[in-house]
Amino acid sequence: MSSLKDRLRTDLTTSMKARDELRSSTLRMVLTAITNAEVAGKVQRELTDDDILGVLSSEAKKRREAAAAFFEAGRTEMAQKETDEAAVIATYLPTPLTDVEIAALVTAAIEQTGAAGEGMKAMGKVMGVVTPQVKGRADGGAVAAEVRRQLA
Repeated sequence: MSSLKDRLRTDLTTSMKARDELRSSTLRMVLTAITNAEVAGKVQRELTDDDILGVLSSEAKKRREAAAAFFEAGRTEMAQKETDEAAVIATYLPTPLTDVEIAALVTAAIEQTGAAGEGMKAMGKVMGVVTPQVKGRADGGAVAAEVRRQLA
């Protein structure tokens, strides 16, 4: 079993003993999402720590989007709950990359692939190199925007 999944289960037990409702419910939800990812597809499989980070990232993104939607609808109490859940999930994610770090990774990938003069045709090639490096640490949309900016 992955060490991250063990840590999530241990933290769930601790939060239940401490009667921390927010943390307990959030960790239950995350562990359910991980289990669903493990049984998705034709063959059940054990997720690696990297796979679990991907699940955590998508769950955090769902919370951020839901919080924004609730806030726009004037449901501030629900928006706050979603924001609090996202904060709990964020404690298990690696520190996010800054815009400067993303730009540096994209520049290095462009040099590595030799895509400097190819323009937008090379976007897939560059994204293929950058994506594994930023997995779980940066939003794919922000990375794609930086790649477009540097290739244009």
